[in-house]
Amino acid sequence: MKRNNAEKIGMLINQYLRQESLEGPLNERRLLNSWGEVLGPTIASYTQELYIRNQTLYVHLTSASLRQELMMGRELLIQSLNQKVGASVITNIIFR
Repeated sequence: MKRNNAEKIGMLINQYLRQESLEGPLNERRLLNSWGEVLGPTIASYTQELYIRNQTLYVHLTSASLRQELMMGRELLIQSLNQKVGASVITNIIFR
C-alpha cells in the first residue's frame, strides 16, 4: 500500500514551529549557542552574559579592549551570526 501524500518530517516540524510561534525563540537560542563557535573559545571566555531583546544582542564582556575591538567589527559579526543560524535574528549588538 503506497501513500502519495507523505511529507518529510523536517517540513512538518518547521510548519508546526511556525504555526505555534516557536520558530523565533528557537532561532534566538541557536544564535546564542553559536556565539562561541563564531568567535572562538578565547573570546567566548571573556563573555559573561548574552541575551536578545527586540532583535538586539546584548553582550557583557570582562575586557574593555576586547569590547572596543568587537565594536569596530559589529556589522560583520551580525552578518556572521545570522548566517550561522540561517535567519535574520538580530539587527544590532550592544557591548557592555
